[in-house]
This record gives sequence, structure tokens and C-alpha cells, in this order.
Amino acid sequence: MTEIEKLESGLPFSVRDSEVDKRKLSAVRGCQKLNSVDIMDYEAKEKAIRELFGSAGKEPVVLPNFICDCGKNIHVGDYFLANYNVTILDIAEFRAGNNVWIGPSTLITTINHPLSPKGRREHLGIAKPITIGDDVWIGGNVTILPGVTIGNNVVIAAGAVVTKDVPSNSLVGGVPAKFIKEIINDVES
Repeated sequence: MTEIEKLESGLPFSVRDSEVDKRKLSAVRGCQKLNSVDIMDYEAKEKAIRELFGSAGKEPVVLPNFICDCGKNIHVGDYFLANYNVTILDIAEFRAGNNVWIGPSTLITTINHPLSPKGRREHLGIAKPITIGDDVWIGGNVTILPGVTIGNNVVIAAGAVVTKDVPSNSLVGGVPAKFIKEIINDVES
């Protein structure tokens, strides 16, 4: 298997592989372009988002200084907001539903590395997708780790580190993030 095939199969892969690196370099260029667009030029900003992301719904907003690893693995629904200094390391797929707001300085990472020094010396990574439902508000300085699924109508408190799946209609917070209370969904029909 190629390193890209390993990556896409959820197997350990070399982060130094030239094809993996090519994806990152393309994302670096796309992020530079997006971050350099005048903040008041909404049309150009949206065009840059659509060029960088795999897909985006209505009216996506991404504020400066956005960083990602691939870009094409990012799929967001309608009215997506990534506030200032958001990083999405999308080596694996990142999907967010409608009305997802991500607070400033948040890190969402689909990649992890081995605990063993031998694996790290071999420059191995392993990627797992992250999925976020509709109507989710992620506070500032949150970290979401690989393989996590977040349900609908969720609030993640500022500074939380999300290591496990979060059920719908929940407020979670802390390090690691824990259930705090249920949230009523006042938009269900």
C-alpha cells in the first residue's frame, strides 16, 4: 500500500511521504490565500473558502488566521463559522453540519502519533475522522481529538479537551471534557 492508501484506511502512515506532503503544501497555499483576502470582501473570502474546502454550504465564514492540513477533507454545512486562529488538521475527513460555530484558537485534529519513541522516530501518524452535527457551538481554546463524533445541539465549554464522543443535546466541559448537563433543543419540530 502507498502511504496515502494507508492514511485513508486508518493505518499508520509516514507523515514524511511526498504525496502526503504535497497535500499539506497545497493547503498551506490555500490558507495563505484565504487569510490574505480583505476581511470586508465577502465574495472573495467565500470563493477562497470554497477553493480550499472539499465542500461548504450557504454563507461559510472563516476568519484569519485559519490553518489546515489538506483542506479538501473539510466539509461544512450552512452558516459555518470558524473564528480567529482556528486550526483544523484534516489529514482525515472533518465534517460539520449546519450552524456550527467554532470559537477562537480552537484546534481540531484528525491526526495522532505513536506513544512509542520508535514509531515517532519513524515519523508515523494515524488519522481518524471527526464528525460534528448541527447547531453546535464550540467555545474558544477547545481541542477536539481524532475519531470524535459530536451530536446535534451541543455546546462545548471554552478550554475543553474533547477525547470521546459527545451525545446530542449536551453541554460538556473540562479536561478531559465531561457531560455537564442536558440542553433543551428549542428548534426541533
